Amino acid sequence: MSGEEQPWTDVSRFPDFLDHLDAQGGATVHGIVDRIEADIDMDGIAYHDRGIRVPGYDATFVPEPEGSQVVPAFSVEVQTIGPRSVWAVFDATLSWDFYLLQADDIAAIAWVSDEEFNAEEAGMFMSKHDALAAGRFSFGTFIYAGEEWNEQRELIEGTDTPAFLQRDDGSVLVPPDQADFYNVVNATPQEFRQNGGGAPSHLGLLELEVTID
Repeated sequence: MSGEEQPWTDVSRFPDFLDHLDAQGGATVHGIVDRIEADIDMDGIAYHDRGIRVPGYDATFVPEPEGSQVVPAFSVEVQTIGPRSVWAVFDATLSWDFYLLQADDIAAIAWVSDEEFNAEEAGMFMSKHDALAAGRFSFGTFIYAGEEWNEQRELIEGTDTPAFLQRDDGSVLVPPDQADFYNVVNATPQEFRQNGGGAPSHLGLLELEVTID
């Protein structure tokens, strides 16, 4: 699923991101932006999962404790706006690469596995870099500041939905509440969590919780 902010004019890969995550025990989007000393303003983020969008103040990556999953895993948890609970668990045995994407006044961190690229993008692009430059990635955190962040925050604050949905044409669907959100994705919250929102196996998404109290 591609984002509406494309094409990306600057695509750079983080070397050995998961090794760094294991060594440090975790990382936040804000911390990553500070560490790389990029010229990026950040007031908040929006977690992107195949068109599902969840605005939040930050997102945290952590390695999952050994034995907590059937395979080594890492997770991403969104510091949400209001009483939402949004996190995803990924299979760390896949061949993941993490990238910083930049274009004009927008930036994002995206993570793409070789398995996803080979299954979905290799027929159209020569490399992950080329696919990402064209906005083709399933998982990421868009980084916002200023008025763009205010728009994201206000979009979710006025609803009782856990997330909104970004269509392929760039339009936004904002369900009024959780029941309507799950009607749109055709699942119950429990089913959605356990099967990663119906993600195919090559995406490496083990669990996905998107709820609101």
